[in-house]
Amino acid sequence: MSNPIRTSNAPDPVGAYPHARRHGDLLFLSGVGPRQAGTNEIPGGPIHDADGKPRDYDVRAQTEATIANVRAVLEACGATLDDVLDVTAFLIDMDRDFQGYNEVYAKHFTSVQAARTTIAVRALPRPIAVEFKVIAKAPVE
Repeated sequence: MSNPIRTSNAPDPVGAYPHARRHGDLLFLSGVGPRQAGTNEIPGGPIHDADGKPRDYDVRAQTEATIANVRAVLEACGATLDDVLDVTAFLIDMDRDFQGYNEVYAKHFTSVQAARTTIAVRALPRPIAVEFKVIAKAPVE
């Protein structure tokens, strides 16, 4: 059985999908970025303004917020960061952002030792610099 999971403690999805799906003993989280639940504000600032002009942003703040949102979705599933098995991280500027993202990631995931892949992408669906795709162990029902 596969169950969709939604929570008001994470930002609304930007499309027709849930925050996560449970299938058997696994949780598959949809892409999670740094937007704030309820306001859609982006900690560390958006990567560009409304006219598309690049802005200076703080990838560390965006990474912290992304991890907080991952935590919120996991909690809605009855799980924690300790249950994370695999993270695929998407960065819009690997050269500029990898070091800051990696430092913040290490604070939260060193003890977890999840498998991880980091990919550079041209853009994300919102003016953000980082997004995570997560697979985690589901709690026993």
